[in-house]
Amino acid sequence: MRKRDAALRTGGLSSRPARARVPAGAVPVRRSGIRRLALSRIHFVASAVDLAEAARDRLTARHGQAPVEAADVIVALGGDGLMLSTLHATEGLDLPVYGMNRGTVGFLMNAFDEARLVERLSAAEEAVINPLRMIATTADGSQVEALAINEVSILRAGPQAAKLRILVDGRERMAELVADGALVCTPAGSTAYNYSAHGPILPIGADILALTPMAAFRPRRWRGALLPKAARVDFEVLEPDKRPVSAVADSREVRNPLRIAIASVPDIAHRILFDPGHGLEERLIREQFA
Repeated sequence: MRKRDAALRTGGLSSRPARARVPAGAVPVRRSGIRRLALSRIHFVASAVDLAEAARDRLTARHGQAPVEAADVIVALGGDGLMLSTLHATEGLDLPVYGMNRGTVGFLMNAFDEARLVERLSAAEEAVINPLRMIATTADGSQVEALAINEVSILRAGPQAAKLRILVDGRERMAELVADGALVCTPAGSTAYNYSAHGPILPIGADILALTPMAAFRPRRWRGALLPKAARVDFEVLEPDKRPVSAVADSREVRNPLRIAIASVPDIAHRILFDPGHGLEERLIREQFA
C-alpha cells in the first residue's frame, strides 16, 4: 500500500465497538463461491482536495449520506493515504471500505466511475487485513502504542546509521544491525516502503511478515527475513544517545525510543472491497511484473 495523500476529511467518522454481523438491510450474495453483500446505505468520505470533494458532493446528492453508525459500507474518494486514514479511523466498526481513486497512486483504490456505484458495490469482493501493533518504549519508561496497516519502520534520526539488536519471539537473531533502519510489513504493505527497500512482495493470503533492512552497512549482504505472522519482533536501539531513531507505524511517529515491539493483531480485521478480478492478490502479482 502506498500512502501519500492529502489529509482525510471524514465527514463525521467515529469509532464504536465492533459488531460481528451482516449489516441490516445487506443481503449476502454468493457468486462463484465468493461471499458478497448487497450494500445500500453508503457513507462517503473524501480527501481534502477539490477533485475528491466534488466527487463526494455529486455522489451524496445522488445516493444520500448515511450516518456512519447506520451505514452498510464506507466509500472513500481519494488515494491510498485516504484509505489508510479511513481504515484507522473506523477500526472499531465492522464496515467494509470501498475506495475510488481520486488521488495519485491508488494501489488500494478501484477505478473511479460514479455512474455504476451501486452495481459495483453489489459485485465487490472483500479482502481482510490484520494490522500490526507497535509498542515503543522511551527512555523514561513510558510506552506508546499504535497500529499499522502497512508497516512499522525504525529510521535513523541523526547523521549516523542506526545500530539495532533484533529479537524474534524473545530470541536474539541479530546482535547488531548497522543500517539506515529496518521495517516489518504486512503482505498488504509489502508493495510500499518495503518494496522500495528491495524487500519481497508477499501474497495477500500468506501468514508471513517481511523484516527488511534499509541500506544495511553491517551485515553488508543481509537482505532481511520472512517470519511467521504470529512472530513478535523486538528491536533494541544500541547507543541511542549517539544513534537516535524514530519508530513509525504508518504515519504515527515516536521519537527516540529505546525498544520497539511489533506483532500482528489477529483480532482486528480491516475489510477492503475491490472490483472482481482487481483484488489485492491480482494487484500484488501485477506489481511484480511492472
